[in-house]
Amino acid sequence: MVGAVNRTVDVLVVGAGPAGLAAAARLASATVPGWGAASGSPPAPGSASRYRIEVLEREQEAGGVPRHCAHGGFGLTGPGRPTDGPGYARRMVRAAVLAGATVRTGVSATGWAGPLTLDVTSPSGLETISARAVILATGARERPRTARLVPGSRPAGVLTTGELQQSVYLHGVRGARLGRRAVVVGAEPVAHHAVRALRRGGADVVAMVTEQPREPRRLTAVRLPPLLTSAVVTELLGRRRLTGVRLSRPDGRNITIRCDTVIFTGDWIPDHELARAGAVPLDPGTRGPSVDGAFRTGSAGVFAAGDVLRGVESAGVAAAEGRGAADAVLRYLSGEVWPLSAVPVVADRPVGWVAPNRITDAEAGRPLLLRVREPLVRPVVEVAQDGRILHRVRLLGTAWPHRSERLRAAWAREVDPAGGPVTVRIVP
Repeated sequence: MVGAVNRTVDVLVVGAGPAGLAAAARLASATVPGWGAASGSPPAPGSASRYRIEVLEREQEAGGVPRHCAHGGFGLTGPGRPTDGPGYARRMVRAAVLAGATVRTGVSATGWAGPLTLDVTSPSGLETISARAVILATGARERPRTARLVPGSRPAGVLTTGELQQSVYLHGVRGARLGRRAVVVGAEPVAHHAVRALRRGGADVVAMVTEQPREPRRLTAVRLPPLLTSAVVTELLGRRRLTGVRLSRPDGRNITIRCDTVIFTGDWIPDHELARAGAVPLDPGTRGPSVDGAFRTGSAGVFAAGDVLRGVESAGVAAAEGRGAADAVLRYLSGEVWPLSAVPVVADRPVGWVAPNRITDAEAGRPLLLRVREPLVRPVVEVAQDGRILHRVRLLGTAWPHRSERLRAAWAREVDPAGGPVTVRIVP
């Protein structure tokens, strides 16, 4: 890259959401092993060497999705005092900076100049940054209407939940600019947050629509509008501004709902463009980087954590994965050998995906998350390799497509490293 500034750090973290910030805080607080050993004496107080940790965030403010989630559910700041998303984001940023990490905003990683070297664009110009290890924590996004292949023109008033929350909570959009009558497509928890945001902006939410045959259990205090189940949005009406949505039901009936705003919720996909650009192997089920239990990808020195692995989970889960990835990075920087091969873990329908999805060693004993493609009541999950059953368990309650199930993975130690893929499936 002509005219680019070349720099080197120990660990480069791409993405300043919960996973990236948690990883940066853990890494920046770690002491470099062997510091002071050359002199034969321990280091003086306060002189311990730290790793150089840099976090890149393309948005103008660090913190990720929680920045525009103005609701509780992000832990407590004190007895009976729940933390909202913006407060959680500020706390995570502060922890990373106080630990010694450099957090840069308005900076985009645009490509790879080498296996562990990234091309970067910042307000000050072009850079190439090389690192001993890279953590991809680029998060996830909701698929927009175009990616969902919903026919119709392109009128104003068609948004995803993320666009809605940014408009209402970050930019103060209200009233006619937002819309007067809204329809929310989806019925999972993120749809409930969309209802709350719409009402905050002054819109009347006239209906929620879901393709699922029945409503998920409601775990919210939000007063929800009427819900249409087994309904698919088949067309958006209107030209300059949305005037309605057309729905199809299994019995062949078509329904038109008059509205000027529609919010498409859920249907999360990993932000994996940078991983793809660097030829980091992706998992076909999650569509995110394929990782083992130590968050190592198929590219030596490249780790991945958080929602980039499989779409959205809670901020707490993403942060825990960031800390787990940081621990693995510290072992790698201390000389741990990168595994040369891995056994893939594949999901068999109606299991949609499993993560982690590579087994390399005992570290793969970390619990797996899995999701199903349709609601299943107390399903039996079976894990097998080459016809050999490694594990079988019945899940309690109903497994929903929008909620992950946790699968213990002690069976990973029985996987044959020279065998075929491990399959996770539902059995009668």
